[in-house]
Amino acid sequence: MSEVEQHLAGKAALAAALDPVAQALVGVDLTDPQAARAIVCERLPLGSEPLTALRAAAETGAAEGWLLSREAGGIRFGRAAKDLHGFSVDAVLMAGPGPRHRHPKGEIDLCFTQRGEARFDGEPEGWVVYGPDSVHVPTVRDGEMLILYFLPGGAIEFLG
Repeated sequence: MSEVEQHLAGKAALAAALDPVAQALVGVDLTDPQAARAIVCERLPLGSEPLTALRAAAETGAAEGWLLSREAGGIRFGRAAKDLHGFSVDAVLMAGPGPRHRHPKGEIDLCFTQRGEARFDGEPEGWVVYGPDSVHVPTVRDGEMLILYFLPGGAIEFLG
């Protein structure tokens, strides 16, 4: 298989793995982030088959370079899906702070530790949920994480 064919197969595997996960997130009310996180964790536990498949596909894409095709400020990132069941899905590999931003409609993050005892905004590997109109500086400490950001309607506002 050529490199191009390998990348196309990898992208198809990622799309297939993302689909049931995004489908399971449809309709989750993000106005109460703690309640939303509990629902998401119940629907999609970290060790479940859908998340195991998604992790493998995302890590393959990151390792092969096509998933994280851009870089800024030491952070590698890329778009995994533009519109999947009402979400855009971005992938980010980070080991420090990222750009401050606002989530007009909220944000659901799936975090996979890649190195160390990484924590995303103080949380270990797994799901992190932010409500509508929340603002933060996303930060990974004590290691490195590959994070998939599910943004309702693709809504995000980067702040200075």
